[in-house]
Amino acid sequence: MPITNQQAARHTFLRQMHDDPYFPDHLVDQGRDILLRLCERIEADRPSDPETLYALTQAATEEFNLLDRKFAAAGSGIETVAREWICDEFCFVASAYEFTDADAEELTAGRDW
Repeated sequence: MPITNQQAARHTFLRQMHDDPYFPDHLVDQGRDILLRLCERIEADRPSDPETLYALTQAATEEFNLLDRKFAAAGSGIETVAREWICDEFCFVASAYEFTDADAEELTAGRDW
């Protein structure tokens, strides 16, 4: 399903991670795909309140939890800087879909990275 939100469709997710050789590109691409699927879910489910949005972002956060294991196996990891970049992307998605009052911590509350 193509993303219809123009802000999200034009956004280059995880650009900083792609620019850093510490992070394997193929794993960063998987992270980008998680964020794109989150956008697709938001467009399909059309959450009406932040709590419903948090349920969607929690599922995406769980995917990042699994992806972090792949980063670790590749000699990398979602550490402090990457964590901030990923959390910024979750905030971007929330804002792009007009959830400007979404709590940044709640968006990735279940993270273990």
